[in-house]
Amino acid sequence: LVWLSIFVSPKQTIPYLGPIYGGLREGVSIYIQGSVPEDITRFFVNLLCGEAESSDIALHFNPRFDGWDKVVFNSCQNGSWESEEKIRSMPFSKGEAFEMVIVVTSQGYQVSTTTSPQIPANSQALLNIKMVYNTSAAIKFQFSCTINAFCSAVCFQPVPYSNMIPGGMFPKRTIIIRGMVPYGADSINFMVSRSRDIAFHMNPRVREGMVVRNSMIGGNWGQEERELSLNPFMEGQYFDMSIRCGNQRFKVFVNGQHLFDFFHRLQSFNEIDVLEIEGDIDTDDVGAQS
Repeated sequence: LVWLSIFVSPKQTIPYLGPIYGGLREGVSIYIQGSVPEDITRFFVNLLCGEAESSDIALHFNPRFDGWDKVVFNSCQNGSWESEEKIRSMPFSKGEAFEMVIVVTSQGYQVSTTTSPQIPANSQALLNIKMVYNTSAAIKFQFSCTINAFCSAVCFQPVPYSNMIPGGMFPKRTIIIRGMVPYGADSINFMVSRSRDIAFHMNPRVREGMVVRNSMIGGNWGQEERELSLNPFMEGQYFDMSIRCGNQRFKVFVNGQHLFDFFHRLQSFNEIDVLEIEGDIDTDDVGAQS
């Protein structure tokens, strides 16, 4: 599984250069959110074949606002640029937020934005990129615009998901779940269980803007817990969640922020051995850490 998570705050220094751990392969997507200021003339996103500024560039994606608005695609090998490929259609608007996805395919890269479902690139550009995409090691932003959220490379896993938790749960054991809430999502279910008992049920209700917590022991649901200061599970948003087991409670963190505590209702929490995920969610990384 290839996983990249680069959380970039609005105050992050630009240009930005960060690694893609494990490189890229077919089926992986890179998701970028940002906004374009009014005074911009151009920006670019590069996929590099190394962490040095002089590394080969597998993909150079360069929107230009110069009176003849266009998007330029290119690649650079051994210090030499290939022939530019130009799309004379601008999917970005000044002063507007945007979302962009770069999908790695067997032929190269496919780029989509919120306003353009697919920006085409001709076969020559794809051929030039194809020779180096498997070794891409870093991503670089040269934005005059603001990166509002994050960039992530993902390879989604099927849902519903159900699997054993190796070694079960014990104090300081942490479950890691990373994924994306798709547009049109309604409800998500995260469950850690023992046999037929659900020790901890976490239910983000996207449309209602709440995260409901509960347990089901002996076939009976307990008292719901709903109080929450924020809800990080929103349409189109990526998340990085950890569920940490303690002697008294589960502590849940999302995107580095403490979200809530859930006190154990099943006291023999060391017998918990199953993780289940259901609902409107795309997951790309699920695992457990000691």
